[in-house]
Amino acid sequence: MTLLSVRKVYQGIADRRQMFRMFDRHAQRPNRWETDDSALYRGEWFEIGEPEYSHMFELLPPLWMRADMFAMREYLTGSITGIFFTLKIDSARRYFHGYCDLADKGSPDRMQRAIIDRECRPVKAMTREERLEHIWSSTHDDYRGYAGERWPAHLRGARTVLFYAGQHGTVFKLLDQLTDAEISAKLPVHLRYLPEQHAA
Repeated sequence: MTLLSVRKVYQGIADRRQMFRMFDRHAQRPNRWETDDSALYRGEWFEIGEPEYSHMFELLPPLWMRADMFAMREYLTGSITGIFFTLKIDSARRYFHGYCDLADKGSPDRMQRAIIDRECRPVKAMTREERLEHIWSSTHDDYRGYAGERWPAHLRGARTVLFYAGQHGTVFKLLDQLTDAEISAKLPVHLRYLPEQHAA
């Protein structure tokens, strides 16, 4: 899967448990820490609630802050760190977390604009990529993973999810090769029938 530069990875508002799970959605990746995995995280964002935003603000002194955002002091990998946003969208104050590359000074502002643009759409819709990212984010670690030695060499390291395959039982399938019907089956009911938004 080609990672979009700025991408929503969870639909809805993440509670504290889900927020902490998504801080490292790629914890099971093979060869963790052996390569620069910045591209996995750079540009990921999701919505959180005000209590989660306040908790993170009080956890450690921020690296820097502005009226509408602050940066975590600890870096995740390389120059990637978490940025927390307070944004007014449709007259409501909302809160978001995203991973920005601070080596690129404009990264937080671009992410802020992308979040506002995404959340101000008049019609609720999801792209195929957003559907896949939501499945990955909401699937328990025991039911997702990465293609290993039993997969052809060119597929090793690709993300997989456990899927019920009828008479064949449960099998791991490549996340980015799920059919529309399989994606629908893995999504919660309230997200299954949203229209598809084509990526810009």
